[in-house]
Amino acid sequence: MRTRSRRRLRWRRRTGHRRSTPSEGSDIVSQGTSDYRDSGLEFAPDFLLGSATASYQIEGAATEDGRGPSIWDTFSHTPGKVWNGDTGDVACDHYHRWESDLDLMAELGLEAYRFSIAWPRIQPTGRGPANEAGLAFYEALVDGLIARGIRPIATLYHWDLPQALEDEGGWTNRATAEAFADYARILGERLGDRVAVWTTLNEPWCSAYLGYGSGAHAPGLMDGAKALAAVHHLNLAHGLAVSALREVVTNDPGFSITLNLHVIRPSGETGHEAARRIDGLANRVFLGPLFGDGYPADVIEDTAEVTDWSFVKPGDTELIAQPIDLLGVNYYSTVTVRMWDGVSPRVNADGHKDMGGTPWPGSQHVEFLEQPGPYTAMGWNIDPSGLEDLLIALHGAYPEVPLMITENGAAFDDVVTEGPDGPEVRDLDRIDYLRRHFTAAHRAMARGVDLRGYQVWSLMDNFEWGYGYSKRFGIVRVDYDTLERLPKASARWFAELIRTRRIPE
Repeated sequence: MRTRSRRRLRWRRRTGHRRSTPSEGSDIVSQGTSDYRDSGLEFAPDFLLGSATASYQIEGAATEDGRGPSIWDTFSHTPGKVWNGDTGDVACDHYHRWESDLDLMAELGLEAYRFSIAWPRIQPTGRGPANEAGLAFYEALVDGLIARGIRPIATLYHWDLPQALEDEGGWTNRATAEAFADYARILGERLGDRVAVWTTLNEPWCSAYLGYGSGAHAPGLMDGAKALAAVHHLNLAHGLAVSALREVVTNDPGFSITLNLHVIRPSGETGHEAARRIDGLANRVFLGPLFGDGYPADVIEDTAEVTDWSFVKPGDTELIAQPIDLLGVNYYSTVTVRMWDGVSPRVNADGHKDMGGTPWPGSQHVEFLEQPGPYTAMGWNIDPSGLEDLLIALHGAYPEVPLMITENGAAFDDVVTEGPDGPEVRDLDRIDYLRRHFTAAHRAMARGVDLRGYQVWSLMDNFEWGYGYSKRFGIVRVDYDTLERLPKASARWFAELIRTRRIPE
């Protein structure tokens, strides 16, 4: 697989293959029902079906067994940053309940489990020798998954940066990327004979722009120049980590990164210019370096008043462009944009919590229009056509890169009722959401997209970042008072899909 990936990059440089972008997919015409509620669709036996979580959102045990503080510990304990003052101190207590959680995964028939590793549980300050208790926890987790026939997909970074590294500048500091490679090497040496897929980063867009630009995520800064420096150092961290892992793993895993690429719809005469700018910041600033094209010249020009990009050093783009075996795709909703006229009130419905800053440095004259409904509890529009468009566009741009949906799901205001067998959650809205998005994925595959699997977000209700425990994405309900798990109707629906390989009616 890795040899083929290297050939892929050489082929692209030689042929000058044109790169389409997710914002260019909106004119694609789908086949099937217009509402994406097709019937009888089946998935091949090797299509990998599973679910996903993240360490800070579920583990708890924030100060146990040598774990150091992360930026999310600091952020969530800062008044006014998280709804209701919620923190991940206990979360779902997965750290103590992992065995029963794995039993639940096996009961549902999951074929894969995408989890993240808490960096401060491995290196409490982000540097130095490994914390044996932290390594032992993830080793037991991986062994438990394998014993139950579930493939481990390990994400190295899902936003819980050690606070000690943030105190030195965090992702604005090149040294953080170098430390990340050392962290990756530690995990590769310990788990590199068992993990099926290594994912370096989850949604670096969020880490950079929401963490350092808008203030909505930890560490809560509002500085466009720092956000763009973080973009680069996260990209660099990915490349360095892949190189480090390759040197030490002994099985034949896949190497990947997960991106939350934006599906951008232009509106009106100025919509295409607005879409170009946002596509640059949201998508091409990651895809370009990742696949050997470097940073887009128009993005550098658009942000010239924000930063001079001097943090990019000679040779960095070559370090970033390590061959990968799989590109992870997270998808939830779309955005619609146009240029702001500077007179009318600026609309900013980009789907992200407003804390005062902007996640779009250099694009203050772009406005994000309200999306047509229906909506999830997050206020995000439900548009399965966006997922199909995104997969088709990525396949058109990078036809030799296999894809996997690493997150897709929805938060709804679930209600617990008393059923014939006890308490139940009949989350029919979530079932409908999943059915329509699985249909979108199936349509993309029928049109030639090399899609290898689908990991539903999320396995269980959890700490939803700046929204605390107010939003529930899980197919398994968690009672935050008793920590009891209750599979929802959507979990049973998904189990049926896995068992039959067919989207249930």
